[in-house]
Amino acid sequence: MSVLNKATFNPRVVSAEYAVRGAIVLRSNEYQKQLAAGAELPFDKIIPCNIGNPQILGQKPIHFHREVLALVNVPGLVDHPEAPSIFKEDAIARAKHYLAKIPGGTGAYGHSKGHEVIRHEVCDFLERRDGYPADPETIFLTDGASQAVQGILRALIRDENDGILVPIPQYPLYSATIAMNGGSLCGYYLDEAASWGTSTDELKRAIEAGREAGKEVRALVVINPGNPTGQCLSENNMRDIVQICKDEKLVLMADEVYQENVYTEDKHFVSFKKVLKDMGPDFDDVELASFHSTSKGFTGECGRRGGYMELVNFTAEAMEQFYKMVSVNLCSNIEGQLMVGMMTNPPVEGDASYESYISQRDGVLESLKRRALKLVAAFNELEGVTCNAAEGAMYTFPKITVPEKACEEAKERGMAPDAFYATALLDATGIVVVPGSGFGQEDGTYHFRSTILPPEEAIDEVIEKTSKFHAEFMDKYR
Repeated sequence: MSVLNKATFNPRVVSAEYAVRGAIVLRSNEYQKQLAAGAELPFDKIIPCNIGNPQILGQKPIHFHREVLALVNVPGLVDHPEAPSIFKEDAIARAKHYLAKIPGGTGAYGHSKGHEVIRHEVCDFLERRDGYPADPETIFLTDGASQAVQGILRALIRDENDGILVPIPQYPLYSATIAMNGGSLCGYYLDEAASWGTSTDELKRAIEAGREAGKEVRALVVINPGNPTGQCLSENNMRDIVQICKDEKLVLMADEVYQENVYTEDKHFVSFKKVLKDMGPDFDDVELASFHSTSKGFTGECGRRGGYMELVNFTAEAMEQFYKMVSVNLCSNIEGQLMVGMMTNPPVEGDASYESYISQRDGVLESLKRRALKLVAAFNELEGVTCNAAEGAMYTFPKITVPEKACEEAKERGMAPDAFYATALLDATGIVVVPGSGFGQEDGTYHFRSTILPPEEAIDEVIEKTSKFHAEFMDKYR
């Protein structure tokens, strides 16, 4: 008999779910294999709208980033006499700067917090962004923002009596990590009728509910701009959230990985660090952990696994423990650290790569905005579907009306109604979306999350196939 099977596996892992890479995605992987083998299916390709993975859907990497990585990674290339004829002058200079500051290059272990040269670049970026200084000793470079989130939750959760306030809908990294660490998720509902807003009354209700259930509520997670909902918080709303964290003695976890992805004219990104500091020294006791990543924005380098977290107002004792935690993993990957450096310290006016960089940056963001508007408008044309504007991030999260007959069939198959819908969409079209039940939603409502990442020339195909499928689905189950 095997030592490990589902019955003997760590039950915390068994209980965790991660819908973004769940059953529907596994089903799409099987379809992909069948297509590669020449099978005839109702579709000729898989369109992965399930995850914010820009380059798999054709987004081009920033030239400056890749030039610097190439120069740093290939021994001797930066000093090759032909290098200036291939690479931009500022890319060569940046590569030499990194190589001088990073002993052993990208192949050697580095400092457990991340190389100091990169942490200083992050600090300079934060000061430009927020108007307040940052300390490189409070910056931790991580393998994507996910690793940072997991580390903070691991530090906070001691047992099942520790509760973490998480928005519903939420990115399932949070629910899965809380489950795997044996904690309790205390959900607070975003208001779909108010563009997925966060109300202080709902936060207070969730805190009280958690405490009535015997939980010690220890932290509040805010995703801004929202995932999967795409909302951008106002500064007034953010101040209310900071006040609640002070009053209730909560660690504020600010997931800000989509800070470059804001599409509406009347909204702009403001960090929780800035809001907290603007509120003055009376709030210096509010502990803030904020997260950023090279996977999103216009950088889109998901596979590089670059990210950072900044820890504000934590005690020296807590910082010592955080350092011990990251030391166990020795260091985050060095290429990811370099991506963080280049994301936070891009070419500036006068640099050889500046015009190319600006052109690529603005091209990506403007295209994402067009795609967001087009998809939201198309979803709102479908029978029984409503979709809030995607103010930011990379997703739409339409609410769908699932006919009663479809709900009954879903129940017979042991599926949530929106999972049944999403599976049928995949089977008919090859389009992969994530059912709202994987993110959490109000009882009796059904949604799915779709990225806005398919290239503009493919968006019409996604809309056409989805519209045809939806009409046939509704007719079938009337």
